[in-house]
Amino acid sequence: MTDSSKTAPVAPRHQHSFTRHGITVQDDYAWLKDARWQEVLHDPSLLDADIRAYLEAENAYAESVLGHTSPLQKKLVAEMRGRIKEDDSSVPSPDGPYAYFRKYREGGQHELFCRTPRNGGAETIGLDGDALARGHEYFKFGGSRHSHDHKRVAWSADTKGSEYFTIRVRDWDGGDDLADVVEETDGGAVWSRDCTSFFYVKLDDNHRPMQVWRHKLGTRQADDVLVYEEKDTGWFTHVHESTSGRFCVIAGGDHETSEQRLIDLDHPEAPPRLVAARENGVQYSIADRGDELFILTNADGAIDFKIVTAPLSTPERANWRDLIPHRAGIYVLDHDLYAGHLVRLERANALPSIVIRDLTSGEEHAIAFDEGAYSLDAMGSYEFDTTNLRFAYSSMTTPSEVWDYDMVTRAKTLRKRQEIPSGHNPADYVTTRIMAKADDGAEVPVSLLHRRDFKADGSAPLLLYGYGSYGHAMPASFSTNRLSLVDRGFVYAIAHIRGGTDKGWGWYLDGKREKKTNSFDDFAASARALITANYTAAGRIVGHGGSAGGMLMGAVANRAGELFAGIVAEVPFVDVLNTMLDDTLPLTPPEWPEWGNPIDSERDFRTILSYSPYDNVAAKDYPAILAMAGLTDPRVTYWEPAKWIARLRATMTGGGPVILRTNMGAGHGGASGRFNRLDEVAIVYAFALWAVGLADRTA
Repeated sequence: MTDSSKTAPVAPRHQHSFTRHGITVQDDYAWLKDARWQEVLHDPSLLDADIRAYLEAENAYAESVLGHTSPLQKKLVAEMRGRIKEDDSSVPSPDGPYAYFRKYREGGQHELFCRTPRNGGAETIGLDGDALARGHEYFKFGGSRHSHDHKRVAWSADTKGSEYFTIRVRDWDGGDDLADVVEETDGGAVWSRDCTSFFYVKLDDNHRPMQVWRHKLGTRQADDVLVYEEKDTGWFTHVHESTSGRFCVIAGGDHETSEQRLIDLDHPEAPPRLVAARENGVQYSIADRGDELFILTNADGAIDFKIVTAPLSTPERANWRDLIPHRAGIYVLDHDLYAGHLVRLERANALPSIVIRDLTSGEEHAIAFDEGAYSLDAMGSYEFDTTNLRFAYSSMTTPSEVWDYDMVTRAKTLRKRQEIPSGHNPADYVTTRIMAKADDGAEVPVSLLHRRDFKADGSAPLLLYGYGSYGHAMPASFSTNRLSLVDRGFVYAIAHIRGGTDKGWGWYLDGKREKKTNSFDDFAASARALITANYTAAGRIVGHGGSAGGMLMGAVANRAGELFAGIVAEVPFVDVLNTMLDDTLPLTPPEWPEWGNPIDSERDFRTILSYSPYDNVAAKDYPAILAMAGLTDPRVTYWEPAKWIARLRATMTGGGPVILRTNMGAGHGGASGRFNRLDEVAIVYAFALWAVGLADRTA
């Protein structure tokens, strides 16, 4: 695969090592981490000149290797853009006298936030993302929330890709922003009932959301009132409105433990009230109705979670009473509350369902679907006193549908079906699922999409996607983009590996900390099962993952690289040991429950060292690898993939090439703007086609 006419950059090796727990680790590419990385997040122009020169040389090399696919990339972008309804809009969501929705204009990159009178009429644009983005290389909306009196909207945006969001307040009628500017927030805002102030979370110098503040309209941010401060640097704090709209919920926690507080929005000056004191390993989230709380929790060994109730006046643990008991293997992943109904989203064996409970009679019924793999999600509502439930459904063959469902009459109304302007016939495609058996006997679900005329003779290329961390499940949902691969003969597969909650919370626990390697083994087992079932062959698979899924890609490249023609690792978390040893990095202390704390624990140190992709690069052949980074990414810092690619290139004995592409003007989410993002997807897909020898044939 390597083209010897193109010379890859060689990163200088600066001797560097460290010793902890009596173990010495060599890290000769540590210099790629800018000593002033925190300042670079705010101002990328401050990046060290030598580091910038190296990253730009890598970008030039990436272009030299993949530049010949430029016509293919352009064709892919045109195809993917042709499947986007450019003037698309969301289904309006009613709230009092208005219905709020978002839409795009023809050719627009960013959303418009709009409303109409509840029963129809002329629309008003409150926020024009295209206009607000003008003059910025990067622009991304954070949150937006209209005030209860419908006169204003608090909105936020990030203009650097560093995920520091600035909140402003706009008049709906006049269209002008007030003088209020609240900087360095996580983007969310919760209004007081009298609409004269709002609550927000401020990020500290290490990009951690630790403080809740109250801002009064017409005052400076310097005069804001600190409402709550989390002292544990391993915890993150966020705010949101409660289900009834009566409270601001201060939700704090890490990946194992949580704690919540309530602020009465009718009395925003009152101190927050604790719901239940934190207990190690106990998680909970609340919904409120009248004088009662409905609490989703894993307390009392409820590994797949249960729902309890508690009096609002005395909500501590001692007063929790089971409403929906724990049922092993049926994972309750979310709950929502309305005046007369409790809605919960459940997942069993990687398939979701929505269950509705009448709170007067206790009667329950479920909404589920018949396809072999699908995605289902409740969408929430501004209004509490309603019998209408809005939910979204899709599968890998069925475009997204938005339904309104009357929880009393059980009548369903289709409100929107995703339009594919260039055309899409679901009957041309097949979605199915197989089970892959891991080495320890675990059954790993794998969702598949292919054309109906596909022949299972082992000749097809296959893209295998995985994540497997933090309990995030990978939904078998619809994506217009991936049709560009499937229509070129690819099988598209999603491996629902351990580390996610696809098969319940226990599935997550079996893929974290000392059991992390189960995630990697499950992914390799999925690839082998697909080969055995003749969906593809060894050397015809392209692995794809991002962030923690990028760590998965790095680990699999080290452990089972021979199965793959290529690997795409987007913003990959590959320098796990060094990152978990640096407690100044934004995400490190909150990540210790997920990966372990190698600072304090020798066992955790050895565990992470045993699989960390950067630390386990070996002198052997590797598949072609494309690593993609964002310079201002605060989650997976740019130097992780940079160090990884440098070590791979210096150590591997054959195969490749290994390519690093850094977006010098974006962060964790890549390029901003719905069409600009397609350019990066096209690079990934062009690389995948090239890795299996199809790039020139399909240009």
